[in-house]
Amino acid sequence: MVAIVNGLGLSQPNGVSFPVMVSGAMRNVVACAADVAETDATVLLLGESGTGKEVVARFIHELSARVAGPWVALNCAALPADMLESELFGHEAGAFSGATAMRPGRIEQANGGTLLLDEVSELPLGLQAKLLRVLQERQVDRVGGRAPVAVDVRIVATSNRDLRAEVVAGRFRADLYYRLCVFPIVIPPLRERREDIEALARHFVDRLSQDLGRTPPVLSASALSTLDGYGFDGNVRELRNLIERALIRCRQPVLESSDFFFDPRMPASSERAKAEAPPAKPPSTWALPVDLGELERMAIQEALRRVSGNRTHAARLLGISLRTLRNKLKAWRQAGVVMEVAQEVDSASVTRQERDVKVARSSQDKAAEQAA
Repeated sequence: MVAIVNGLGLSQPNGVSFPVMVSGAMRNVVACAADVAETDATVLLLGESGTGKEVVARFIHELSARVAGPWVALNCAALPADMLESELFGHEAGAFSGATAMRPGRIEQANGGTLLLDEVSELPLGLQAKLLRVLQERQVDRVGGRAPVAVDVRIVATSNRDLRAEVVAGRFRADLYYRLCVFPIVIPPLRERREDIEALARHFVDRLSQDLGRTPPVLSASALSTLDGYGFDGNVRELRNLIERALIRCRQPVLESSDFFFDPRMPASSERAKAEAPPAKPPSTWALPVDLGELERMAIQEALRRVSGNRTHAARLLGISLRTLRNKLKAWRQAGVVMEVAQEVDSASVTRQERDVKVARSSQDKAAEQAA
């Protein structure tokens, strides 16, 4: 059947749990997730920790043709590398000490269904290469195995890191990034979609009250005002924890702002922002006149250092053309001036990565316009 869910006309089979949403940003995310759910395309969910990436991943699975198949999740950051390989790819009997029998890994367990690779950026480089083979060949090599095993699995990966920056830093394989980034969806932090706070709070009050065996209290106006003014650096997960603590304390039919118990070890968002702000620069004590040519070289060298030697990004940071930057570097090189900067990265690779994210955002914007 077709149900109108928060203004979106989407097919809603029985058992599908739609993410709680009110804001246009999340309507956009859900519309894109519904579109890609109809395919077997690999999905990359990007966003800060606690934004609800796993909820969106589960929604994609439940709305897909693979819903009758298994749903398997693996947190790549939760296991050490030596255990992670066996857990992900499986092992044969005798592959290592303690391997008394063949055991299929998470990839094989998800055969016919969906595998969630949570925080895929935490995979060691060696395992990234093995995962790339799975995506390319649709085959998995067990630890100690003699022959690959064919698998039919849909991969949904998540990351709270900027994978483009991880590629540039050499911590994530560029070829794996492009294999995963077939359909990227960016989930915004809760502070950028504050319209969702009240809806999420009411949802958690109802669900957690049921778990506690209590009648859900009503959220007072002061309670809602307190939530609306809070920073939620931990995003939706922090909001859920805050509601659960309040319900444990609340014994009245109305939940008041006084029932909220904020972690005393964590400063408020405004105080934390002040603490993390860089110190104010002291007034300049330069003696005049100064060597403007030397200042120019210092500025260019600093820009190149900040972008790991990428000239395209350095020129953009300095507000000059790439040709101008190249000409200056060439002139200094010919004059024997040494520029101590990091080795230049592949600007073409970074440009392609930026293009992928722009395409993803454009796709999300288009979906939001159609949904409206």
